[in-house]
Amino acid sequence: MSKNTKPVIMVSSVVYGIEELLERVYALLTAMGYEVWMFHKGTMPVVPDRTAFENCLTAVENCDIFLSIITPQYGSGKDKNIPRSIVHDELLKAIKLDKPRWILAHDHVVFARSLLRNLGYKTKKDWGNLKLKKSDIFEDLRVIEMFEAAIKHEIKDLNQRKGNWVQKFFSDEDVQLFAFSQFYRFQDVEIFLKKQKKPEMKKNNKGRIE
Repeated sequence: MSKNTKPVIMVSSVVYGIEELLERVYALLTAMGYEVWMFHKGTMPVVPDRTAFENCLTAVENCDIFLSIITPQYGSGKDKNIPRSIVHDELLKAIKLDKPRWILAHDHVVFARSLLRNLGYKTKKDWGNLKLKKSDIFEDLRVIEMFEAAIKHEIKDLNQRKGNWVQKFFSDEDVQLFAFSQFYRFQDVEIFLKKQKKPEMKKNNKGRIE
């Protein structure tokens, strides 16, 4: 990264119900010197002839840092032909790319997963046929899928679960504290990103570094 280039943080989340929180996160991150891509603020790069899904997934590919906020609300973009919401696909894309990522999950999501497991619904197959009544408190059980993807639940060996830190939060203040604590060390973040982007050196047939 050049000295004139700001690290880009993409904030992936639903908007409904957490508008004030997103305003605070945007203000905090921009004040610390980052370029922030956020749908709520209209700062996401948009190519007019692409779908919303395509633009969002391209943003995941091009950002430096992926910040995901998993809430009890599942988000928009889903219909009978699209099995997942936009924020769900963004998260899966970030994991697939092994994008430097910081993830938060609301306490209600963590609690709901624990409750289902205690009732015997331990896998998606177990609770996949359950139907929730429409509610502003908890919208869709697929937010649990997002949480399990983030913690890399499918990897049974805990020692092999790298990049699986998910911070539980309950209040807006919890999210602000996490964001500040993780990103205020601007220079440390830049050094980390440079190491992530540094191309691997290859050896030629004679063993010399190319």
